[in-house]
Amino acid sequence: MHLHAYSWLGEKELFDHEILRRLPDRPLPPVTPEDEEHYRTALDTFRRSELPPMETAYWLLKTPALIRATFHEPKDAATWLGQQLTEHAPGFLSRQEADTARLSRLVATAADRLSGGGDVSLGFYAGRTSFLSLAVVTCSPNPLCPDLPCPQALP
Repeated sequence: MHLHAYSWLGEKELFDHEILRRLPDRPLPPVTPEDEEHYRTALDTFRRSELPPMETAYWLLKTPALIRATFHEPKDAATWLGQQLTEHAPGFLSRQEADTARLSRLVATAADRLSGGGDVSLGFYAGRTSFLSLAVVTCSPNPLCPDLPCPQALP
């Protein structure tokens, strides 16, 4: 087992377009060539999009270029989350969200969840129109989606 870390900072308005963040549904039979082509195009668009997926495990379907870091130890992944939170906290819209004690609790909770094989996904308003999404996803296998392949060849 290992863990992949992802981050996205962008316009909240774009993040709110959930259809862009959803894995496309496979067409129902009978499937025409046009249906299959439409599905393949939609899946390719989903995979290339930098937008966070609606379901955290689906980060594993995205292009490997979106992986910010890979870890073999949950505590190291939680440390990465802590570093990201520390870096971005001054821009959080809410002072309560930027509270260092609260952020420390989030990192500790994330470490526990990751140690149990779970995924972690956090989101914060950053300024009036931006949103920060941070995720750490368990890989090989992911407990919620064990059939998802690892997006990156590991040494």
